Amino acid sequence: MLPEILESPLNHSILKRAQEKRLVEIHIHNLRDYSLDKHRRVDDYPFGGQAGMVLQCEPVDRAITALKEQRAYDEVIYTSPDGETFNQSIANRLSLSQNLIILCGHYKGIDYRIREHLITREISIGDYVLTGGELAAAVMADALVRLIPGAIGDEQSALSDSFQDGLLAPPVYTRPAEYKGWAVPEVLLSGHEAKIRDWELQQSLERTAKLRPDLTNN
Repeated sequence: MLPEILESPLNHSILKRAQEKRLVEIHIHNLRDYSLDKHRRVDDYPFGGQAGMVLQCEPVDRAITALKEQRAYDEVIYTSPDGETFNQSIANRLSLSQNLIILCGHYKGIDYRIREHLITREISIGDYVLTGGELAAAVMADALVRLIPGAIGDEQSALSDSFQDGLLAPPVYTRPAEYKGWAVPEVLLSGHEAKIRDWELQQSLERTAKLRPDLTNN
C-alpha cells in the first residue's frame, strides 16, 4: 500500500548484499498498479457502518493472481495483528522457502474474503497495531534473508543467535579485556573451548530464566 516505506530497510546492509550476490530477489509491488479505478483507489468503506477503510478484494486478487502466473509460491502471508506471533522457529522454516508473497495489511485490514480464499498464513510481529504492515514485512524479510547461506559473512553467527536453540544468547565481550575496572570473565580469556561452551550454556540458561521465563515454560 505504501511501498516507499520498504525501500530503505530492504536496500541496505545484509539485505542489500544478499540481493547483490543474487542469493535472494525482493520485489515490491504497489497494489494501486492493480486497481481498475481511474483514481487508482484500492480501499472503500466497510459494510456494516464500522469506522475506517478496508482494502478491496479486486486489486488484491489481481495482484496475487498476476504474481502466481509468473511462479509458484510456498506461502501467501498476510501481516495481521491477529496472526500467529512471528518467532525464530517460523523464520527458520520460512527461510527454506523458494518464493513467498507477503501482503501488507493497511487501514482496518483487507476484505475478509481475501483472507478466506487466498491467504495461506497470517503472521503478527507482536501484540500491537501498526499504521500498516510494511514495517512488519520488512522485519520478516530481514529475519529470513540473514538465514540464507552466504547472506552474512560468518554463517555460524546466525546459528548462535538468540532463540535458535530456544534460549537467549550468552553475554559477549571484546577488547580491551579490562575497561574502567570492568573485567571480561576470565573463562573467555582462558582459551579452553569446552569450559567456554559450558559457561555460555549456563549464561544462556540463567539469562533466559531471568529475562524470558516464558521460553522455558513452553
